[in-house]
Amino acid sequence: MDHASSTTPPSRLTSLDAYRGFVMFLMAAEVLRLSRVARALPESGFWQFLAHHQTHVEWTGCSLHDLIQPSFSFIVGVALPYSIASRLAKGQAALAMTAHAVWRSILLIFLGVFLRSVGRSQTNFTFEDTLSQIGLGYPFLFLLGFRAMRAQWVALGIILVGYWAAFALYPLPGPEFDYAKVGIAAGWPHLADAGSFAAHWNKNGNFAWASDQWFLNLFPKEKPFVFNGGGYSTLSFIPTLGTMILGLIAGGWLRSDKSAPAKVKLLALAGVVGLAAGAALHWLGVCPNVKRIWTPTWTLFSGGWCFLLLAGFYAVIDVRGCKRWAFPLVVIGMNSIAIYCMDHLFNSFILGSLRTHLGQNAFKLFGETYEPLASGAAVLLVLWLILYWMYRRKVFLRI
Repeated sequence: MDHASSTTPPSRLTSLDAYRGFVMFLMAAEVLRLSRVARALPESGFWQFLAHHQTHVEWTGCSLHDLIQPSFSFIVGVALPYSIASRLAKGQAALAMTAHAVWRSILLIFLGVFLRSVGRSQTNFTFEDTLSQIGLGYPFLFLLGFRAMRAQWVALGIILVGYWAAFALYPLPGPEFDYAKVGIAAGWPHLADAGSFAAHWNKNGNFAWASDQWFLNLFPKEKPFVFNGGGYSTLSFIPTLGTMILGLIAGGWLRSDKSAPAKVKLLALAGVVGLAAGAALHWLGVCPNVKRIWTPTWTLFSGGWCFLLLAGFYAVIDVRGCKRWAFPLVVIGMNSIAIYCMDHLFNSFILGSLRTHLGQNAFKLFGETYEPLASGAAVLLVLWLILYWMYRRKVFLRI
């Protein structure tokens, strides 16, 4: 019987909760505004390094911040075999499980739309939010959760090769194409030369961008969609599904009968292979490594990091039993949807309230330079205390 469909009730992986908590902490830690501190201290390599890894790279490449979304998507895949096994152990019928998966998908899609619409005059129908991207691919992932691992690998290959081919075969913009009209400044260094193979993946001049010019304009908007400033696109959910399938495969390995050391080695090996394959495809010119349009190369490269991170958390926490240090992360990881929503909705309110009650200059104790860091740390502490209160009372926001 396939591991995902086993009726054995699964034990909860503390390492998975900790990994998820680490990822959500990195997301929420944007409130620390390390880039502002780095701008005030331009000679400090330490702060420049931290600021770099708290921002997305402009186009090709990778920072720690760029691994947040793939890690969150990967973890969805890792958790699915455990979820399916738990529901089967409770006697849930396949139809009920499928209906729940579809409902979960719809909720994730529109929760992403809701969060992207906050502060706008009307609903902002855009689907590049992490939750929307996961929701769009989740029904397909769920169905693959009942298939053998070989079928999962085949699906991954079809997705990556097919998505690569869609970009590679899409006609390049003509010489008259004005990139300035799609938000790209003259001299932007990441724009590939017109007519080159790499130009098929140019920002706001590629297959996914063209698809959004049709698709997003089907929805009511304040003004017609022309381009996304970051280059993000709806169709990125397809290679994001590839990232979730990598997680599904990792979850299958963790649920297998292999020894714990063998699982760690397998995860680590997959990580190294993913990194090597992604880097090779980029440097050979087959496909650039771009997170913003989630190229197949990015699926492999970021997936490699996800495998390595999971291997590390699993080896330290579940294999060696060193769990106490991870408790703050577990508190966050067990309420990932809650922290995701609070981070998007409550940060300004919390900061304003702290300044009201502690004084407008309360966070300038260490000077103007470190004020963003001090105020952000206070907001993070409040968010964590809310999550701890929920954890103690077993209040977990689930979808």
